[in-house]
Amino acid sequence: MAKKLKIVSVAAEVKPFSQSGGLADVARNLPRALKELGHDVIAVTPFYTQIIDAVQHKLKPVYQNVAIKIDEQHTVKVNYYKGYLKKDLPLYFVGNDQYFSKKKSIYGSTHENRRFYLFNLAALKLITLIKFPADIIHCHDWHTGLIPELLQKQFHQSHNLKNTRTIFTIHNLSFQMGMNWWEVPSDKKDFGRKALPLFTDPEIEYVNFAKRGILNADIVNTVSEQYAAEILTKDFGQDLHRILSNNQNKLFGIVNGIDEKEYNPATDPGLVKNYSAESIYFKKQNKEALQKNFKLPNKPEIPLIGMTSRLAEQKGLDLLAKILPALLAEDIQFIFMGDGDKNYVSRINKFQKKFPKKIAFSNFEPKWETGIYAGADILLLPSRFEPCGLNQLYAMRYGCIPLVHKIGGLADTVENFNSRTKKGNGFVFKKYHEHRLLMAITRALEIYQYKDVWKKLVETAMKVSCSWEIPAKKYLELYEKTLKK
Repeated sequence: MAKKLKIVSVAAEVKPFSQSGGLADVARNLPRALKELGHDVIAVTPFYTQIIDAVQHKLKPVYQNVAIKIDEQHTVKVNYYKGYLKKDLPLYFVGNDQYFSKKKSIYGSTHENRRFYLFNLAALKLITLIKFPADIIHCHDWHTGLIPELLQKQFHQSHNLKNTRTIFTIHNLSFQMGMNWWEVPSDKKDFGRKALPLFTDPEIEYVNFAKRGILNADIVNTVSEQYAAEILTKDFGQDLHRILSNNQNKLFGIVNGIDEKEYNPATDPGLVKNYSAESIYFKKQNKEALQKNFKLPNKPEIPLIGMTSRLAEQKGLDLLAKILPALLAEDIQFIFMGDGDKNYVSRINKFQKKFPKKIAFSNFEPKWETGIYAGADILLLPSRFEPCGLNQLYAMRYGCIPLVHKIGGLADTVENFNSRTKKGNGFVFKKYHEHRLLMAITRALEIYQYKDVWKKLVETAMKVSCSWEIPAKKYLELYEKTLKK
C-alpha cells in the first residue's frame, strides 16, 4: 500500500441502519473492505429517527445544535450522532427533526431535494468539526450529488478539505433528484452550471443533483463496466448521455461485490441444511423445504425457477408475462417473491390461481431470500436494464443458476454456459425479446436434465469470487488516480 488514505463515504442509506435497496449494501460493505485494506475510513448518513433505533445501535450524540449555514442570513441546526459499521470504522448520523424524522420511510418527501441539500452541507460541516483531513469524499448516488460543488464553492478553504478530491458513484441513473427528472417542466430544467438556488427557494426542488455530481466530481463511476458504456447512449443515458459523453475521460465502471460472510450457504442459519460446493447434494433438502413453505408439490426432481426482484417492467416482467403460458405446459415450478407494479402483481396472482401446483407467489420476505437461492435451481433476471444487480451474485453463491439478459452488470458477471467446454456460470440471452427469453429458459431446462453437467455448472457458479476486496482495490486505483491530478 503506497499511502494510507483518509476516505469519507457519504450515502442516504446504510445497512443495517436504513435500507430501501442495494445502495445500503454498498454503503456498508465498501467502507468495510477499504478499512480491511488498511485505510482510514469514516461514513456519513442521515439519522431517520422513525427508522433507526438509537438504543439498539448504541448511537451516541457527539455534536448538538450545530448551525449549518444555508445562506447569508439563515442557518439550520443539526445534531450529529456516532455509531460504528465495524470496530474502528465510525458511522456518523446527521439528525434534524424537520427533515429526517417525519416519515417512516427513507424517501418520498415533497421537499426531497431540500432534505438532501441540507444533508450534503451537514456532511461537509462534519468533516471540519471532527478535523478529518479527507483525501477522498466518496458520494453515493444523487442524494450526495451536490457535495463536489459545495466543496469547491463553499468549503474549499476549510483546513481539512483543502486537498480533498471527490468521486461520484451512479447507482441508477433513473434517479437523479427528488422528483422524477422527466416530470420537470422544460422551463425549469437545471443545466447544472448556474449558481444553486437558495435553500429556502422553491426552485431548489428542480435542481438535478446527479447532473451536478457528474459535472463537478473529480471522478465519476457507475456500478459495472457495461453500464458505464450503456449510459453514454440515448437509450440508457436518461437524458444525461451528452453530458456523460463530454466527461467520458473521467467515467469508469466497477462491479459491486457482496458480503461473502453474510451470504454463505455453509454457515447461513436460515437454511434447513448448510452446504458448500463440495456438498451440493444438500441443496435438495433446502428445495424440499422451499416447496413446502410455498405450498408447492414436493417434487425435488423437477426444475424450480425463482424470481426475487421487484415486479416491474424494468425487471423483465413484460417479457415473462408473455411466455408464462407456454412455460407452464412443462413439468416445472415457479416461485415469485417481491413487491411492485400492481398490474404485474395482479397478472401473476391470476396465473397462480390457475396453476396452484406450479406457481407460488408472495410479497418479499427477507427471511426467505436466501432460502430461495438455496432451494431454487434457476434465478430469473431478464431485466430491461440493470446497472449492476446483486441477486445474480447471491444466487451463484448458493448454487442457484442465474438466467439473465445481457445488459449492465448482468453482462459483466454472468457468462453463458457452454455445454461442450463446460465453461460459464449461467444462461444469457442478448436481444430483449420474449422469444429470446423463452429460448434461454428452454435451453436451461434441457441442460438441467443432464445431472452431471448441471452439477458441474452449479459447482462453477459457487466458486465464482464476488468478494468486496476486488472492487475495493479498483476503487483505490481511482482514488489514487484523482489524487495525482
